Amino acid sequence: MSNSINTLARDAVKAIVPYASARSSMSGGAIWLNANENALAPEYQLSGSFNRYPSCQPKAVIDSYAAYAGVTAEQVLVSRGADEGIELLIRSFCEPKQDSISICPPTYGMYAISAQSNQVPVNIVPLTANFTLDLAALFSTTPKLVFICSPNNPTGDLIPREQIIAVLEHYKDSALVVLDEAYIEFAPQASVVDLLPQYPNLVILRTLSKAFALAGLRCGFTLAAPDIINALKQMIAPYPLAEPVAQIAAQALTAESVALMQNTVTTINTLRAEFIAYARQRSGISKVWPSNANYVLLQVDDAAVCVAALAQQGILIRNQSSQLGLSQVVRVSIGSPAEMQALYSVMDDYFDSPTTLQQASFQQTAQRERA
Repeated sequence: MSNSINTLARDAVKAIVPYASARSSMSGGAIWLNANENALAPEYQLSGSFNRYPSCQPKAVIDSYAAYAGVTAEQVLVSRGADEGIELLIRSFCEPKQDSISICPPTYGMYAISAQSNQVPVNIVPLTANFTLDLAALFSTTPKLVFICSPNNPTGDLIPREQIIAVLEHYKDSALVVLDEAYIEFAPQASVVDLLPQYPNLVILRTLSKAFALAGLRCGFTLAAPDIINALKQMIAPYPLAEPVAQIAAQALTAESVALMQNTVTTINTLRAEFIAYARQRSGISKVWPSNANYVLLQVDDAAVCVAALAQQGILIRNQSSQLGLSQVVRVSIGSPAEMQALYSVMDDYFDSPTTLQQASFQQTAQRERA
């Protein structure tokens, strides 16, 4: 952007550090284990022509997801990924420069970025050393929205149900409590969807990007009381889902496809348990987080060098050391069985015979940082 055009941009835009997605921050490689995608992807077919505008809220998708989630159609909004759900909630319920949101890092970065882009202040309440909510600190804030991610990204921890209920009770007359359940298929017993009838201030975010293996589709869902859904409909774009997206989403939500998804979840959870057991045996890994999602967080001696060393061998993982409360950590998504075997081979070389790989990646990292 030229200097003259740059002066036209909002100050809030100039101040934002954009979210660094896995795909934008790293490219190349043959094995992608840095974006929490499901490598066990099904195939779907499209039909018809696309010369007509799609439905804003396609009935087949809404009805199918409502049946899958155990709610009514009036409690469901479909959007361009759960990220649009985050954006809509902030735009619909927070007055710029007046209302605030509360977040509990380390957690998903888009809550804060969406708030900042809408000039909504962010109350930062770090998780405890055990990665649970600091309720006393959280209750000292007076937000319009509280965002809680469970299973949490990037740690994989579950926020205790009793803590979620305590937050719902505390803010029952003053704020919406937003539970991000993007990874809930990997720990379905931890869902709080059953609390929706009891707590009208509860909002749940879901997605087809993770367990359903449809990250490229960008299809997410917001589950909430009908009044909340109607408020979000006031703000949503006229055609949030392209017709091909709606067609594939409807296919993904058939009973047969849901059963297939659940089978892949079983496979991924098994591979995750195997990877955790493997990682705990590596001398260069000082901590392995227990995970309830399709990724595992590891603490290593030097996260940047570790990421660079694996990237040299064609395997991409993610450095999460910039997250508040974390230091020298990498997040490894669980891939296919073949991808995990390739990962083991490279990690064996890196952690058990580190000199060549670590020295080469250290030099590469140092050169990049000097550039």
